[in-house]
Amino acid sequence: MSSPAQPLNVVAAVIQHESRILVCRREPGRAQGGKWEFPGGKIEHGESPEQALIREVKEELDVEIQVLEHLTTDDTPSAGQIIRLMCFRAHLISDRPTRSSDHDELRWVRPSQLDALDWAPADVHAVAILASTAISRNE
Repeated sequence: MSSPAQPLNVVAAVIQHESRILVCRREPGRAQGGKWEFPGGKIEHGESPEQALIREVKEELDVEIQVLEHLTTDDTPSAGQIIRLMCFRAHLISDRPTRSSDHDELRWVRPSQLDALDWAPADVHAVAILASTAISRNE
């Protein structure tokens, strides 16, 4: 009996600005192409999740963020492995992003609009938390 593979540790930023959240659509041709996600990426050896998130957002979106608080951690099976996604709330400490190296579209949406998008499976739980919070606040 083989031991289960180690999960792939990934981080994502829930960046809120003026009551809207940044969402990104994966480019066609990439894994999960056309699906929406929060920006982020893989944790490299020796990095903390927060360090990885700051680096990944800088690489993808060319913006600076401050990581605020942990939102959720979820394991999602994908292509024969487990993706462990850690989502953190964050805010911009530079201008809003205008482009992405990994995405073909960026949108700023209200939390109540999150459910209308076609999300990558790993992000679904964080979306549910954010959307339910918005409903309870009538946003």
